[in-house]
Amino acid sequence: MNELAVTILAETAADAAAIERLHERTFGPGRFARTAYRLREKISHRRELSFTARIGTLLVGSVQMTPVRIGETSAFLLGPLTVEPAFRDRGIARSLIARAVAEARSKGHRLVILVGDEPYYGKLGFKAAAKGTIVLPGPVDPARVLLAELVEGASAGVRGAVRPDFEAVQGAL
Repeated sequence: MNELAVTILAETAADAAAIERLHERTFGPGRFARTAYRLREKISHRRELSFTARIGTLLVGSVQMTPVRIGETSAFLLGPLTVEPAFRDRGIARSLIARAVAEARSKGHRLVILVGDEPYYGKLGFKAAAKGTIVLPGPVDPARVLLAELVEGASAGVRGAVRPDFEAVQGAL
C-alpha cells in the first residue's frame, strides 16, 4: 500500500459535509478559536481554487482558498489544509497545495498567504513575510506568516492587516 492512486478534484458543493467531518476529525472543536478560522467564518472560500483528494470515492484530504486583503492588496488565505491521519506523509498535502497554487496562478491571482511552518511550506514556494508587514487578527506567531508570490514581485510593498475580501466573493458570484 505504498503507492496510492490519489485523485485531486475541484471541490463541489456536494463535498461540504464530508469536508466538515474531515476538519472535525483532524482539528477538533478548538479549530474555531484559531486566527485563520476566525477570518474564514466571515466569508466563503472560493470553490474554483479549492480541491479535494480522493482515493477511489473516499475523501482523504482538502484544501481551501479564501479571498483576503492585506491592507489594500488582494490575496488568498490558503487553508484549512487537512489530510486524514492514516494517509499523511504520502505527498497528498503537497499535491493539494500545488494544485491550488497553480490554479490561482492560472487565473491571474498574485499572492497567497498562510500560517504555517516555513521548513515544510518553503519547499512549496512559501517564504516568511517580512517582519511586521502582514498582521493577522488574533494571536499568531509572526514567524509563521508565510507568503507565495504567484507573480514575481507581488509582495513588494504589501503591508497591513489581513481581513476578508468581500468584494472578491461578490465578483465571483
